Amino acid sequence: MGITDELLVHNAAYAAQYIPDRPLAPARQLAVVACMDSRLDTFAMLGLDIGDAHIIRNAGGVVTDDVIRSLTISQRKLGTREIILIHHTDCGALTFTDDELRNELLEETGLKPTWSPESFTNLDADLKQSMTRVQRCPFLADATQLRGFIFDVHTGQLREVQ
Repeated sequence: MGITDELLVHNAAYAAQYIPDRPLAPARQLAVVACMDSRLDTFAMLGLDIGDAHIIRNAGGVVTDDVIRSLTISQRKLGTREIILIHHTDCGALTFTDDELRNELLEETGLKPTWSPESFTNLDADLKQSMTRVQRCPFLADATQLRGFIFDVHTGQLREVQ
């Protein structure tokens, strides 16, 4: 049995307990942007339940054009107002440079990606850059209720970055 087959067995058990027809809009009017790192349980770390918030995840938890797209839809069409950005210690985006990955991909495929890998060397500085991208975005309904945090993968604690 492959991993996907195992997951389908788990889904059958989940579906038997599933609560249908929850409201479309997040109950807490919150959007969270976080890294895709599998060690981060965003719901548990923030004490959220299913239906409380939009969780937007990508490599590094950086604010890219696609994150802006998701935040804009989240706010303008689904009523969120607060935004939390979460970076974390021991992040994979700290282990390479953009040029390194671009060159590796060029060497292997003959093509450079059209997207930026968005690696970084300083968690606080990159989080502040992501916060600035949100604050300067003209498409968001409200960027004033924005806060940024670094999650420590060793302690489980959040540290706010101003």
